Amino acid sequence: MRTEKTYLVENKNMTEINQFETNPQSGSKAKFIIGGVLIVAAIIYLIASSATANAQYFLTVEETLQKSATGELGDRDLRISGAVIGDTINYNPQTLELSFTIAHVPGSKKELEAEGGLAIALHNAVNDPYRPRLRVVHNGPMPDLLQDEAQAIITGNLEGEVFYADELLLKCPTKYEESIPEQVE
Repeated sequence: MRTEKTYLVENKNMTEINQFETNPQSGSKAKFIIGGVLIVAAIIYLIASSATANAQYFLTVEETLQKSATGELGDRDLRISGAVIGDTINYNPQTLELSFTIAHVPGSKKELEAEGGLAIALHNAVNDPYRPRLRVVHNGPMPDLLQDEAQAIITGNLEGEVFYADELLLKCPTKYEESIPEQVE
């Protein structure tokens, strides 16, 4: 015959057995959740590190010169926009070395609109001797659209006061009046 004390001990033992049986499941769930969180964290880290490693900063000539003076640029790849100053274009067909100077063009749409549009802003940039300027060197064939007051979008590295362009994109101001590249704020 069971006494009340025996029943309590058996009940306690059953509770311990029930807890023991449910703990492996909750332990497995916890391990699964922790493993999932670690995998998601690793994926986010890989995406973020890849994005920052391949990031190119799109700057105006003025921003480039300011950041270069403070040492903020380092050896990053940059993308810069400016107005081509036509009388500075030099091309050597034997070595395929092309050099020219670009002048600062405002980066925001509001500033461009205040100047009267992209074509007028490019014209003003080229004709204003007080606008910041940057010398560009590029190796390759001379592009057909390389002319005075063209918008140049260049990708490459700044070394001292010279920008060595790996890629060169030129836009005719009258054709691409609405295409204003977004700038890094």
